[in-house]
Amino acid sequence: MSLEVNALDWAKVDGLIPAIVQDAATGQVLMLAYMNREALEQTLATGRVTFYSRTRECLWIKGETSGNYLKLISIRPDCDRDTVLVAADPAGPTCHLGTTSCFGEESGFRLGFLTQLERIIDARRGADPETSYTARLLGGDPRRAAQKVGEEGLETALAAVGGEESELLAEAADLIYHLTVLLKSHGMNLAEVADALAARHAGA
Repeated sequence: MSLEVNALDWAKVDGLIPAIVQDAATGQVLMLAYMNREALEQTLATGRVTFYSRTRECLWIKGETSGNYLKLISIRPDCDRDTVLVAADPAGPTCHLGTTSCFGEESGFRLGFLTQLERIIDARRGADPETSYTARLLGGDPRRAAQKVGEEGLETALAAVGGEESELLAEAADLIYHLTVLLKSHGMNLAEVADALAARHAGA
């Protein structure tokens, strides 16, 4: 990471920098905690997000008890250099109550569920094909997943011109699911599609 520990305004915050943690993939805010110099240095050195506990007066690695570690993706300071934004890949629920976020399950962007969908699809890859439709698609002939995208695309178009709004939404959801599976079967993901769209927009 390129963050300079000494460049932060530690004196302004009495040696404890507020650290806002968000899911690097979905953008959902997961938690707020504090870091001293040692916690920040350990985070940068190990790649596991580490904080300073104000009540216990010691360092603590998020997930050291539950196993739900936060893998550091990036960290950057705010404009006043007295707060840091930590982007992380959570290994499981962040909150000790078992929820994804300490701010509740509804605190994320709705579109962030698409990333969660990708994680669910990845998790089903090794499931029993007899009981998991996703596992059958991922483990079978790749042309089957491609065929399903074609079928769902047609059904979505037909629903748009002759169906109810609820039917269009249902068919669009089927299309996105099957498109996500198809991308996964080729080792790709929706973030790469977003990158392609952004690049296309930048060149327009």
